[in-house]
Amino acid sequence: MTNAERLKFVQGRLDAGDKRAVEIWRSIGVYMGYALAHYADYYELKHVLLLGRVTSGEGGPLILQEAEKVLAREFPTVADSITLHLPDERSRRVGQAVAAASLPSL
Repeated sequence: MTNAERLKFVQGRLDAGDKRAVEIWRSIGVYMGYALAHYADYYELKHVLLLGRVTSGEGGPLILQEAEKVLAREFPTVADSITLHLPDERSRRVGQAVAAASLPSL
């Protein structure tokens, strides 16, 4: 099973209301919150777009909520200085294509 197939399977479980799948996305949100706080040590963040297939469907809002909770609780100064955004489904797909097209060649 490829990673994309695994993601699709777990997203299906999330859509079905499986509490274990909900916890996966909440964990991703916690990691996102800590990662953003770390990036804020090096970059002046104001607006952060959460993109990618993992943010599709019900998962995106869970990630966003948990990341905001971590920032508010652990890094209030960072939380006050940035806004997390979750574009609509169509914009997320277009955003992925734009981001991929702008990557430098290795």
